[in-house]
Order: sequence, then C-alpha cells, then structure tokens
Amino acid sequence: MLLDSEHTPRIILTEDGSHSLFIPALQETYHSRHGAIREAQHVFIQHGLMEGLDRFPNELHILEVGFGTGLNAWLTYNALESLPERSISYSTLETHPLEFELIKQLNFAESKHQAVFLQMHQSAWNDWHMMGDFRFRKIKEAIQTYSSDQLCHVIYYDAFGPPSQPEMWTPAIFQRLFDLLENGGIFVTYCAKGQVRRDLMAAGFNVERLPGPPGKREMLRAIKPL
Repeated sequence: MLLDSEHTPRIILTEDGSHSLFIPALQETYHSRHGAIREAQHVFIQHGLMEGLDRFPNELHILEVGFGTGLNAWLTYNALESLPERSISYSTLETHPLEFELIKQLNFAESKHQAVFLQMHQSAWNDWHMMGDFRFRKIKEAIQTYSSDQLCHVIYYDAFGPPSQPEMWTPAIFQRLFDLLENGGIFVTYCAKGQVRRDLMAAGFNVERLPGPPGKREMLRAIKPL
C-alpha cells in the first residue's frame, strides 16, 4: 500500500529511550511518548499477562488486537523466559502491516532477543510458528470478522484511540471480544475513557480502573465473569 507523507510512520524516541512511531495524519503515536516499552510492560505484561498466568494454569492463549511494531508480542516472549514451566499460544491481528525496512530501524531489535523480534515480522501470515514454548501466529484480518474455535484467556487491546479509530471502540466490538474469551478471561487496554468502561460493562465484563503507566492516570482491565 502506497502512503503519502502524512500517513507514513515516522520513528520517534520516547522518554524511556525506546522507539515508537508517529502518524502525522492521525496525530497518533503507536505507544506513549512517556515510554513505549514502559507503557507496554505496565499495561499488557503486568496487568494482562501476569494476571492471566495466575488465573490459568495450563497453556495460556493470548489474542492481541493490533500487532503494530510487534512490541507486545516480543515482550510477552521475553517474559516467558523467566517462566520455564509455562507455555503461551499467541495470536495477533493486524490489517495494515508495517514495512520490514522500517521495523529493522526500531531499537527494540537491538536488545537481547533481536533474532526473535525480526522473526516475528518475517514469519508467514496466518501460520503457526514455534519459538520454544512460545507458539505464535499473526493474522491479517480485522477483529470485526475474526473468529476462532479456541477461546482465549487474555486479550491485549492495542488499537489506536477512539478519536482516530472510533470503529474499534463500539459496543459491538466489545461484545465480540467478550464472546472470544474464556470465563474468567482478561481484557486489558491503555484506554480509560468513561464510555469505553460503560460499553465493556454493558457487554458483560466486570471492569476495574487501574493506575496507568507514566503520563496516564488510569487504564482499564475487564474480566469475563466465571
């Protein structure tokens, strides 16, 4: 897909020293300017992955909406290294994949698991790939049409915010996500807007406000009742 300069992602440096991408036309960044890695660790790893591992003793099934730079998937893989008796099955949805030449410039790939980070981006779409105890697939499909025979335990919801992508924050989407989760399953997002919280509750979730990452007062975690 050809992009004009206003829709072409630009690499920026966030406050924790990690890269993110900025889309001028949307005035949106892929991660917090206060720290891309810091935000992802706080929202998705600390309050999503770790809670899921506590709740579900067997292989943990994660669904991510918004693969983007691959940061959340890569951090999840990294976290598994300190959990030698656990395994993760990770599916991630993306409708607008980033160019690999851009991905190679991100400084996430400069650290310990560089090869895994790049492998995630180079792996064939819609196929499962084994990376030790981490089973990974990326799916070029929108959440509006995605379905699966396997319910998931954790959903990382990392779409652009409601002003830029209002179609991703509708009651119908939250009902769909509710139906994709196991009982007791977890939905986490950086977004804490009141309407999002109310729509999650209307879909059947128990919703809690949690302290947000640096630069953000709150985030949301929602649990599907047992």
